[in-house]
Amino acid sequence: MSSYSDNTRPWLEALAREYEKSNPGDTVKVEVGSWENMQQKLQAEIASNNPPDLAHVATRWVGDFVNDDLVEPVDSYANAAFKDRFIPAFLNAGNINGKAYALPIAASVRAMFYNKELLGKAGFPNGPKTWDDVIAAAKKIKATGAYGYGIQGKDLDTDTYFYYALWSMGGDVLDSANKAAFNSPTGVKAATLYKSMIDQGLTEPGVAGNTRYDLHNLFKQGRLGMVISLPPLAKEIAKDAPKLKYGITGVPNGGKDITFGVTDSIMMFKTSKNKETAQKFLGFMFSKAARLKFDQAEGFMPVTREVANDPVFKDDPVLSEFVTLLPNARFAPLVAGWEDSAQAVTNALQAIYQGKAEPKAALDKAAAEANTKLNRK
Repeated sequence: MSSYSDNTRPWLEALAREYEKSNPGDTVKVEVGSWENMQQKLQAEIASNNPPDLAHVATRWVGDFVNDDLVEPVDSYANAAFKDRFIPAFLNAGNINGKAYALPIAASVRAMFYNKELLGKAGFPNGPKTWDDVIAAAKKIKATGAYGYGIQGKDLDTDTYFYYALWSMGGDVLDSANKAAFNSPTGVKAATLYKSMIDQGLTEPGVAGNTRYDLHNLFKQGRLGMVISLPPLAKEIAKDAPKLKYGITGVPNGGKDITFGVTDSIMMFKTSKNKETAQKFLGFMFSKAARLKFDQAEGFMPVTREVANDPVFKDDPVLSEFVTLLPNARFAPLVAGWEDSAQAVTNALQAIYQGKAEPKAALDKAAAEANTKLNRK
């Protein structure tokens, strides 16, 4: 499993030991690592013919694993009653051609966090609703010495920050044939919007070098007016900046109301030698008690119906804001070559943000590169 926070390893270790007490003779070996090297670690274990029985993955990786015929379909180890535990939108995020290949373990949709003091003074006490609002608010925030809108420009999810604007303006990342579409006129418009904001000083400085965590830190320090992020940021604020007054609203509208839906998943390898035991452990992992502990500790949205209906989450003022956005969520497509395509987009965005390439030329180059990787066999 990859680590989300200091809570991840203790949760998984305790779960494994509790399972072993309830299932004498079964042994669960736990490995917890970082997101940065998990994909490479799994690929190395596959190459040496020694993958784990169960792997925690970013759902966006699943398409490549399925394309390489490495993943056991969910239907082979989970019956209808088990699958019915899950919220359909999150379970379906692991589907390829109508067949489920992974079970969601963590889920979120993205929303705009805004500093109430800065946005109130800028004339937007309820947060921005459109990209024009974002620009107008950012200009007034800049005049106070703070930064207006945070744009991620480094590491995983850099491409996602571009998709917020692209999707909201009616564009698509891929077309119906799963070929690159992010270099459309709408894509160029979205990238140009971000570059214009950078050039006007309406964002934090050094965008191309900033990760999601850099943006979170600026926001918690009260130095950033607006940032699109996921529910665990609320946990960070409660811990690190409890006096910060903030609000949550949707991704800015560029013609459409959208948000980005994200899941991380558990998948079973076809080569697993312990499929029956792995199936039992999954049942234990997705019990209500285990899920309550995980979601409360990490700050994610519930992925199962019974946890979502628990008062702990049903009455949570922060998560309820995110739940209202779920009907408009779009998920990353599960297609072979997606990660390579995302990296091509990230490279293009970094060049654009640093002024090394014009938006159209950079996105066209990225699309050509992506199309050599997408749908590969």
